[in-house]
Parts: sequence; C-alpha cells; structure tokens
Amino acid sequence: MADNRKVAVITGAGSGIGKSAAMGLLAAGWNVALAGRRATALSDVIAEAGVGSDRAIGVPTDVTVAAEVAELFQRTEEAFGRVDFLFNNAGAGTPPIPFEDLTVEQWQGCVNVNLTGPFLCSQEAFRIMKAQEPMGGRIVNNGSISAHVPRPFSAPYTSTKHAITGLTKATGLDGRAYNIAVGQIDIGNAETPMTQRMKEGVIQPDGSMQEEPVMDVKAVGDAIVYMAGLPLDANVQTITVMATKMPFLGRG
Repeated sequence: MADNRKVAVITGAGSGIGKSAAMGLLAAGWNVALAGRRATALSDVIAEAGVGSDRAIGVPTDVTVAAEVAELFQRTEEAFGRVDFLFNNAGAGTPPIPFEDLTVEQWQGCVNVNLTGPFLCSQEAFRIMKAQEPMGGRIVNNGSISAHVPRPFSAPYTSTKHAITGLTKATGLDGRAYNIAVGQIDIGNAETPMTQRMKEGVIQPDGSMQEEPVMDVKAVGDAIVYMAGLPLDANVQTITVMATKMPFLGRG
C-alpha cells in the first residue's frame, strides 16, 4: 500500500445505506472501493466525498455475477493493496403481492442479490484476507430487521434475510482461524430513496395502511464506521439500528 489507511469494499454504494457507509468511512480515513450497478452514481458519491482516486474507486458490479465480483476485489487489491473490511449491503425485494402470485423468477432474483451476492463477495474477501499480511479482516452483512420479523407479502426478502443470519454465523466461525470477524447489522426504516413509501403508508399485519417513522440514514453509516473500526479481537455479532418509534417491537 502507498499509505497505512485501511481498505473497505462496500456493495450497493451508489445511494442510501451504502452511500452513507462509504461517506462515513472516507471521512474516518479509510480507502474505499464502491461497488454498484450504476457507474454514474458511484462517481457522484466519490465526488461528493471530495476525495481522489488514491482514496476511492468506483467499480460497476453486479453482485450476482461471479466474474464481476472477482474483478471488484482484484481491482480493489490492485488499487489499495489489501482488503480490511467488506460491507455486504446490496439488496433487492419483490412486489408486495400475495405469496401465491410470486413468480419463480421474482423469487430467484431476490435470492441471487440478497444471498448469493453476499456469498460471492465474502468468498473473495476470505481469499484476500487469508493471504494478506497482516492476515485477517472484517465482514458486515446487512440483515435488516426482516432477519427477525416479516412484513406482509415479503416471503422472498424475509427468507433471504433470515438466511443472511446463517451466513453471518457460519462465516464467522470459519473465519476465526484467519482473524476474520463477521457481524450483522439489522436496519429498520432508515430514510433513503427506497423508504420514501414509509411516509405515504405501508401495509400492516392487520391489513391497514400506516405511515411509519424513519430515521436519518447517517445513523447507519455511523454504526458501520464503529463496527469497521474495532480491533479484530472484538466483534459486534449483531446490531439493530432502527427508527425508535417504528412498528417493530410488538409488530403483528
């Protein structure tokens, strides 16, 4: 490495939670590889952060494609020399329609982004983290509060987020021998372009529509910076960051 800055890879970094995490880590002195499907969005985040190519790179990436994920990590290692932190943040949902009306394609699309994507990225991170000197690193998976309780009409999304908890625990166990710590962040109603519908009304378990409180997405970015900055002998296994008054406790 040209400097002693730690290196992060963030998926879904072009907006919302991923952008907040990238901005927070850059402000905290990290070098960051931003991954996402839209090259322009990645460039815009880097420009907003006010850093050069020695601090941040944007790598257009579809996390469901193994070759693109491998290129993401290769380019990160070439640019910065190592990988210290991976935030598996990219995610996708399905339309809020009755369970029996979901198509196999909708199911598979959600599984590919939310579960296969983190699997592929974590594999590449493991390979680099095991081989680098000093050995090790940290992975944080975006579980969502749907890793605990579902919303109505969310079977594919909820299933993948429950599965992320299993992936987090399994890779955390497998990573112990190599100084790789793995944790999960479960997020509820962070205000992003994807959660604008919260202010318009979201279907509740009783069938009613209800406006839901949201929180500043910066709270999530701050939590990621905290988790990323821990020494590798300490780990946040699971953290929940949510809008205080959202219907989660007692939901349903």
